[in-house]
Amino acid sequence: MSLQELETQLRPLFLAALAGDAAAYRLFLDTISTRLRGYLRQMLARAGRTDASEAEDVLQETLLALHLSRHTYDPASPVTAWAHAIARYKLVDHLRRSGRHADALPLEDEAHQYAGPADSAASEARLDLTRAMAALPERTRSLIDRVKLQGATVAEAAQAAGMTETAAKVAIHRGLQAMAKFLSRRGTRPG
Repeated sequence: MSLQELETQLRPLFLAALAGDAAAYRLFLDTISTRLRGYLRQMLARAGRTDASEAEDVLQETLLALHLSRHTYDPASPVTAWAHAIARYKLVDHLRRSGRHADALPLEDEAHQYAGPADSAASEARLDLTRAMAALPERTRSLIDRVKLQGATVAEAAQAAGMTETAAKVAIHRGLQAMAKFLSRRGTRPG
């Protein structure tokens, strides 16, 4: 099943589920579970983890997070992208807890596929953000990536960069200010 077909199937189910349809919710969870299970197995294999029960554990954490976070879903965005993002965060958390670094997981992995059809304004905004990040010094870019994109704590990012936590906070703050300035010069307002 293509991603577009999956989105076409899941979106009405999830919207019905949000409106209280328990049968639609069960079908949504069954369908998204199959897709996320494959994704999690693939990503765990990339991290050198091949135990199927590990993927099931992360999947269960993801499904619980989907349930608890269902009020955060924005109906204007693809439900597959929302579910995929939660799965990725749970995967990164799992790898971090188990002593494995999630650095090996590509930031973009399949996320671009889950975002739906290309929207020129959104594509342009992503390109602007990429350029803004590229304009930062490597150390600052790495700190922002770890904390804001990968979900690491400032303390974890500081330790990985060989800095004090205070220095990391200052670098992140200044980096975000530089990005905002870069984006405002380009006429793009950070959201």
